[in-house]
Amino acid sequence: MKPRIAPLLTATAAAAATLAVGSTEFPVIGFGVAAAAESDICRMPERVVEEEDPRRVPNIEASTWKRLQQAQELIEAEQYAEGVEILEGMVPREDRRSRYNANELGQVHNMLGYAYWELARPDKTIEHYEKVLEQVPQIAEATELQLLHQLSKIYFMQGQEEDQEQLARPWFQRSLAKMGEWIEKNNDPGPEPYYFVGQIFYQFKDFSSGIRCIETTVQLARDRGIPVKEPWWRMLQFMYYEQENYPKVLEILEILVKDFPKREYWVMLASMYGETGEEDKQLLAMEAAHVGGFLTKETDLRAYGALLVQAEAPNRASKYLQRGFDAEIIERTSKNLQLIGQAYQVSQDVPEAIEVFEEAGKIEPEGKIYDLLSSLYLDTDDYGSCRTAAERALELGGLPNELRTEINLGTCEFNLDNLTAAREVFTDVRRKARRERERRLESMAGDWIKYIDSEIKRRDELRRAGLTD
Repeated sequence: MKPRIAPLLTATAAAAATLAVGSTEFPVIGFGVAAAAESDICRMPERVVEEEDPRRVPNIEASTWKRLQQAQELIEAEQYAEGVEILEGMVPREDRRSRYNANELGQVHNMLGYAYWELARPDKTIEHYEKVLEQVPQIAEATELQLLHQLSKIYFMQGQEEDQEQLARPWFQRSLAKMGEWIEKNNDPGPEPYYFVGQIFYQFKDFSSGIRCIETTVQLARDRGIPVKEPWWRMLQFMYYEQENYPKVLEILEILVKDFPKREYWVMLASMYGETGEEDKQLLAMEAAHVGGFLTKETDLRAYGALLVQAEAPNRASKYLQRGFDAEIIERTSKNLQLIGQAYQVSQDVPEAIEVFEEAGKIEPEGKIYDLLSSLYLDTDDYGSCRTAAERALELGGLPNELRTEINLGTCEFNLDNLTAAREVFTDVRRKARRERERRLESMAGDWIKYIDSEIKRRDELRRAGLTD
């Protein structure tokens, strides 16, 4: 949306006109090279009340005023071409001396700048606004301040529209220079200009300077009893994150969840606690977000469920995850089903775990899913299903430990009374474990082989003695 600017034909307009950036979103253009020296533009201003004589400017002649009013009426009626024609006729040519004084020329160029803005010609607006500033000190101070402010915003927007670093950088440098001059000339600039300068430093990836400006913004607001705005905290948090100053990031996020409670801030806070190794606080943040009703996305519920499992609260994890499935917030994908299956498994709810892992395996067959199923079937003495799952796991591959899966298979074969098949599996495990130097698994497989051999021998002896069928 194109921001509005105002012509300066009246003193009221001169004092009131401002130009808004129009967006609180972070800009997308950045630079690999730091910006120029910060100087003292971000320092806390000193409020000095000085009694100065007002600037004396030349009067506007009645005939000139009449033409300016005529041009303004046309512009206000959106007859921009006609208004521009009158004003351009008042601009002196290079080969002819101007009949107007500096104050009158300032009014002409200011109205032309406004008209060209409405005609979507920012290049001409910049040209004429700079011409207004060339008339200093023979124009009103309010006019000078307003034009510095507006030009800074226009230069900034021109920089945002460029998609190449080398083209955007000069615009932001001009914007910084104009706003710096505006702040220097303004006795009480307030917090907003420093936030704007912070945005400019962001464009240069000069985060240290940007942080100083936003900190000044916050301090000025607090000193004046003005509420600190959400975008200010957001920008400050972002720049501290870029500097990897995580304690400050956490400090600001804690302010954001308190003063501007939103899902994104709670989730970011929990994530930062996790990133800094404060798992207890991470879970507490997610708990608070859950109680506040902020966990509304699948990723939120997944993260919350995983944290509960990690915190040894699997029953709560499975309950909240199941609610997410029932509300159709969590999609029944293999990955999501494995998460709730893990919660059921840890909470010893084996039948539920088996059910969801079976569903996950049908959606996206993976070796690790069938590996888990083989263990669960083994725990419930369902040896036939255990053997089938273990064989399927070995077929699909991608296992965390193939030898352990084979041990599951051999154990199930043994319990199905397939001693010969079980011995073959454990012999294979022992050979591979020896090759891979897995001494413990090699020993385990060897123990199984000895036990199976002794069991086969015992059964042969009983059979020869006629004690078995």
